Amino acid sequence: MGTDRTSQRAGPDDGAVWPGPEDPARRPSRAIDAGLRVTGAGLLIAAAAIHLDLYLTGYRSVPVIGGLFLSQVVVGFGAGAVVLVTGSRVAAAAGAAFALATLGGYLLSVWAGLFGFTEVRTTAGIAAGVIEVAAFAALAALAARPRPSGRPSGRRALPGPAAAWLDRWTHGAVATIGGVSAVALVLLGVAAAGAGGPPGAGPPAGPAATAVLKTTTINGVTVLTNSKGLTLYWFAPDTRTRSVCTGACAQYWPPLTGRPDAGPGVTGRLGMITRSDGSKQVTYDGHPLYTYIADTAPGQARGNNLNLNGGLWHEVTVLG
Repeated sequence: MGTDRTSQRAGPDDGAVWPGPEDPARRPSRAIDAGLRVTGAGLLIAAAAIHLDLYLTGYRSVPVIGGLFLSQVVVGFGAGAVVLVTGSRVAAAAGAAFALATLGGYLLSVWAGLFGFTEVRTTAGIAAGVIEVAAFAALAALAARPRPSGRPSGRRALPGPAAAWLDRWTHGAVATIGGVSAVALVLLGVAAAGAGGPPGAGPPAGPAATAVLKTTTINGVTVLTNSKGLTLYWFAPDTRTRSVCTGACAQYWPPLTGRPDAGPGVTGRLGMITRSDGSKQVTYDGHPLYTYIADTAPGQARGNNLNLNGGLWHEVTVLG
């Protein structure tokens, strides 16, 4: 008699059983893929958002570095969107590589400097680094997971969803991803601990410390500088008795603190105000004074006339 092919079932030697319309064992695997996909894409987008804030509030005027920050923003948002929409393993792998490369650029900038700029320790920068490590781990895990096939493996060490999870993971890839993530976090911690504050900032100075003010000429204009020759700025929203640049703002625009001492050519009225952290900030003709993170050497005035952190910044000019 003929055999009804539609009712044929595999025997014990076939090594596999064809699933029905929906194999319940595959549902946890799909849920894991979806979780990695959303998590990885979301972390990439979050890191891009932090870089956008860094670009807008402090780094856009830094030559080359500003452009790199903007590129990170564009690529981060784009890669996150592609992973989220397509779930492609190739896109996930590219996103993981991008996250790791971005973190590597940060570490290199902290330790050796990039294009003449040495990165400083900021809360936003450290947060972006942690998020990039997490994004790498999620996206690399998604890229390492094979597509669910229409036919499960013939033998499983464990039955049920747990076996489906173990079967679909490559143990070597899991160990590699975990190892790279752990090393990246350690390096980030070491870099954050060793990174200095903004140029010329130093630790908060007490009333007994001396802040020597000098002058220099930039583009034909005599401007005020700190003892290291870095240009000093005043912030339009400040008042004679209060600085409104605190928190993240003060990381990009470090206040000049200590007891002021006028060097040659400094003709204005010097004074001090008490900041919210208790430190004494130097004032010049009633303006609290700051340096700028993008000025890395004497003779630079990259912060002049910038509209950042809620107001305009101006170099402090000195009348001859």
